[in-house]
Amino acid sequence: MRGRRPSLFWAACAVAGAILIAFVVLPAASMIVGAGAGLLGEALRQDDIRRSLWLTASAALIATAIAFVVGVPLAYLLARRDFVGKRAIEGIIDLPIVFPHTAAGIALLTVYGREGVIGRLLAPFGISFTETVAGIVLAMLFVSLPFLVDTARETFALVDERYEHVARTLGSSPGGAFLRVTFPQAWRGVLSGAVLMWGRGISEFGAVVILAYNPKVISVLTFERFEGFGLRAAQPPAVLIVIVAFVVFLVARTVLLPRRGRSRKDAA
Repeated sequence: MRGRRPSLFWAACAVAGAILIAFVVLPAASMIVGAGAGLLGEALRQDDIRRSLWLTASAALIATAIAFVVGVPLAYLLARRDFVGKRAIEGIIDLPIVFPHTAAGIALLTVYGREGVIGRLLAPFGISFTETVAGIVLAMLFVSLPFLVDTARETFALVDERYEHVARTLGSSPGGAFLRVTFPQAWRGVLSGAVLMWGRGISEFGAVVILAYNPKVISVLTFERFEGFGLRAAQPPAVLIVIVAFVVFLVARTVLLPRRGRSRKDAA
């Protein structure tokens, strides 16, 4: 009887997992099958869809690059140092995750819009965040930066700090120890966080549609087609972005993340 309990337990886990996987896969598979290869090929020949797809991917990439430059140092600081207000900063970084996305767009509009504090300051220099690519990047950056910062922080925390101390005793500066010792051990996790952030950025709708309805990213174009022409017209752009995101995440999972099974075998 005791020998059967583990097998029943794992079978129950497998059944529960299968239900959850089906819940995720069925809508995506139904959408892809419903669109059909012919409709997808036709969609790729449409200029507005190609422009929107390129705009979405490139804007998310720019937002990710900005977060990488300013977010990775912050993630390293949070992983290595304890200071007053650290928990508050971590909570602030995670705030966009719980923000309703339309509320995030409105919040950004009150600061970066034409009547916002920063919007008015930058207007004389010809910089605007409403109805511009800059606004799209800003909205994507706001809602998706926690994915990069949190993943990078957790990855840096896993790197043994003693290696950095050894590098310091050999004459490296704190920055040199980070670049030569810590980052080479953590780059896979950091890059994985960047991919997660990029994927979150390309899927953003609520904040983008309020701050920068035009030019249209793929989520806004999909919504506009659904509202104006119905489900059939909205399927092709929706399927395209799902396929792009799936391919990128598949590469990230298979290439960037460490293979646990191999590491366990080697350890044994």
